[in-house]
Amino acid sequence: MKYRVRLDLSFDNEDDALALMDYARGLSGRAVSINEGRSNEELSFCEIELCRHDEGLPCTRMDRLEVRKLR
Repeated sequence: MKYRVRLDLSFDNEDDALALMDYARGLSGRAVSINEGRSNEELSFCEIELCRHDEGLPCTRMDRLEVRKLR
């Protein structure tokens, strides 16, 4: 059994978004991915995007961290 947290939070302030990303990055070493390396893998990840949907434009990924133990 695993405990999964899913978040999708938008911020007006970039510093707040980066702070949350940094916090998640700090915890990522304790996270695990499920069935890593198999066809049904579920990777743990955190990602930060510049969202411009309020301007009618698409999101742009700024950074993504994937939790991978296998290399």
